[in-house]
Amino acid sequence: MEKTDYKKVNGLYSPFTKEPVIVKVPEMNYLMIDGMGYPGTSKEYAESIEALYTVSYTLKFMIKKEKGIDYGVLPLEGLWWADDMTDYIKGNKDNWKWTSMIMQPEHVTEEQYEKAIEAARKKKSLPALPKMRFEKYAEGECAQIMHIGPYSAEGPTIEKLHSYIKEKGYALRGKHHEIYLSDPRKSAPEKLKTAIRQPVSKN
Repeated sequence: MEKTDYKKVNGLYSPFTKEPVIVKVPEMNYLMIDGMGYPGTSKEYAESIEALYTVSYTLKFMIKKEKGIDYGVLPLEGLWWADDMTDYIKGNKDNWKWTSMIMQPEHVTEEQYEKAIEAARKKKSLPALPKMRFEKYAEGECAQIMHIGPYSAEGPTIEKLHSYIKEKGYALRGKHHEIYLSDPRKSAPEKLKTAIRQPVSKN
C-alpha cells in the first residue's frame, strides 16, 4: 500500500526558503480546538494537543482500514491572536488566544470524524475532546516564511515577514498562523522548524 505524504502534495508543509513568499492556501478540513493562555504553562493547551493527535491517528487508521488509503498525520498548527494585540508586545501571555489544529485529508468525512471521536472517548480520558470540532478553513492569499530556532526567538522572523508584506503592497488580515514542522521533544531548540503564515489582502 502506497503512503501519501500530504506535506508534499500541496507544497504548503514542505521545507522552503527562509525568505518570505506569497502562497495560495485552499480550503481544507481541520480538527480544531480553541483556548486561551500561554502554551508553555497552559494545561488546556497540552490537553488540546493530546486530543487532536489522538483523533487524528484514530482517523488515519480508520481510513487505512476502510478505504485502503495510507497517509502520514499532518503537523500541529496554531492560530494566535488577542483581544488587545498590545498583549503580545507587553508579554501578557496569559491573555493569548489560540486555535490548535491539524489538517485532515479530503478522505475524512463528518461521519468518520464522529466515529473517531467516539473511539477516542472509549480509549482514554481526553478533557479537551468535547471542545473539538471538524471544520473547513480557507485562508486564501498569504505570506509565509520559515523560522529556524526556538519559538521564543520568532520576533525578527515575524518582523521580516511583515516588512515583506508591506513592501509588496499588501495589508495584514486574519490571524497569525504557525505550523510546527519539528517535534520539540526530539529536536534541539536551535533546529526547530516553524512555518509562519500571515493572510494578506491588497491595499
